[in-house]
Amino acid sequence: MSDYGINQPHSPIFASVSLIMYSNHFTLYIDIFSWLSSVHSTLIILFIGALVGFLSGLLGKGGSAITTPALQIFAGITPFAALASPLPATLSTTLSASVAYMNQNLIHKKVVTVSILLGIPATIAGSFFSDWLGGETLMILTAIFVLSLGISFFVFKSAPESAALTPVPFWKISTVALTVGFLSGLLANSGGVLFGPLFIRFMKMPVKQALASSLIIAAGLAIPGTIAHWYLGHIDWWIVLWLSISSIPFSYLGAKVALRMRSHHLERVFGIVLIGFGIFDLWYNLF
Repeated sequence: MSDYGINQPHSPIFASVSLIMYSNHFTLYIDIFSWLSSVHSTLIILFIGALVGFLSGLLGKGGSAITTPALQIFAGITPFAALASPLPATLSTTLSASVAYMNQNLIHKKVVTVSILLGIPATIAGSFFSDWLGGETLMILTAIFVLSLGISFFVFKSAPESAALTPVPFWKISTVALTVGFLSGLLANSGGVLFGPLFIRFMKMPVKQALASSLIIAAGLAIPGTIAHWYLGHIDWWIVLWLSISSIPFSYLGAKVALRMRSHHLERVFGIVLIGFGIFDLWYNLF
């Protein structure tokens, strides 16, 4: 037994040493738990990126409409980060998928050019309104609209596929570009979930032309929206990185699959996915 009483279980020095040891062990356990939680969240984000990337390439959309609620529900991401972070990832995702369409003469240059030129200022305006307007009601209305568009693919016939690019009136392009551009900025998504189906339904474009063109437009509109939300401090760049890593290869794969599918079958898949997105977004915003 030491004269200083270090070996005595009830001495103050022994109690202090024990407390330090237990504290260090507790801190180590917290660190390990935090690391495992971080790895788990990263794997979830990678999976979301791969799934949304494939659907983006297949259906000609940026993917923000499904990425945002998925990040919140399954990865526990904060609302503003989940809302804005998928937007810059959209740029790399859509450009990757567009590579598959470029050699097929499916991109309508007039539609793309006018939509980007008019959609960019509309997107910027919508982005700055996002801090002032309550977006919940608008998201519910958008979900209902998307659901209706999905149902329309099982009710009305679309334009047949053609090797030539379909002529589209300027007023139709500008109406879609300004409306969807503003909503894209307001809701922090690239607009693909609306551009594609509106090109098919309202502008009477063949399915593959509409999807290929909407990809390029989604990439263009992602740029000003990204800058605006970065300025507002809404973007988590780590989330952008993990989403991009998995979405880039899978978006290209999705586009290749779309090119091999018959337009009739692709249209049905598009309708089903839109209905699914509409129901999911309604459920997410109402409950």
